[in-house]
Amino acid sequence: MKPWLRQYGPAILFVLILAGVWEAATVWLDIPRYIIPRLSRVLVSVWDTRDLLWRHSLYTLQEALLGLFLSVLFGVLLASLMEGSRLAKRTLYPLVIASQTIPIVALSPVMVMWFGYEIWSKVAVVILFTIFPVTVGAVDGFRQTDPGTLELMKTMGASNGQIFRKLKIPSALPSFFTGLKVAATFSIGGATIGEWLGADSGLGMYTKRASSQMRSEALFAGVLVLSFLGIAMFLAALLLEKRVVRWQNRR
Repeated sequence: MKPWLRQYGPAILFVLILAGVWEAATVWLDIPRYIIPRLSRVLVSVWDTRDLLWRHSLYTLQEALLGLFLSVLFGVLLASLMEGSRLAKRTLYPLVIASQTIPIVALSPVMVMWFGYEIWSKVAVVILFTIFPVTVGAVDGFRQTDPGTLELMKTMGASNGQIFRKLKIPSALPSFFTGLKVAATFSIGGATIGEWLGADSGLGMYTKRASSQMRSEALFAGVLVLSFLGIAMFLAALLLEKRVVRWQNRR
């Protein structure tokens, strides 16, 4: 337990301190509950509506996972295309960067207009949030290929396919997973924004409805669950990284 406590103990302690400050400040400062409710009441709300929150969480998680999967698929294919063709890289990479100058929130209503209020509009918003870090992470990862090893493989007669599979992909994995961890965290936010614009299920819809009804405890309960979902997505990506990039863990 000692290594685990050394690694995660300070963060857990800090969260507990923040929780205590939240609870104490709302009582001592007499903050109205419609502005910031007491943490204890938020936790009670989480427990009382656990079944409802669970159903909405599953819907939001489904959108986030599906959007993230498609972002990884399209992002890796796009990065591979740019790695295999200099013309494609000079053409597409500036467009990938320029795409982030457009506020994604402004594009979200367009996704709803195109795909309607079904799950695919939310998935499209998640893709808008997550494809950039995945693509850039993969592109930067391919740049990490060791030039000496690359020349050695060419000298030994390795084909382009063998070089890509056995050298470039392993070299790109650490940077790719860095982008994936960022994208995994963003995916929950993307799904939530998509639900704000129109949905009949999901935590985004739940928090929007709670806000319109001035139910502060329910609103903060939904936000708290969204935070845990984001942390869970990050930890899942981290666990996948540790299982795939094993040679880096041995350093």
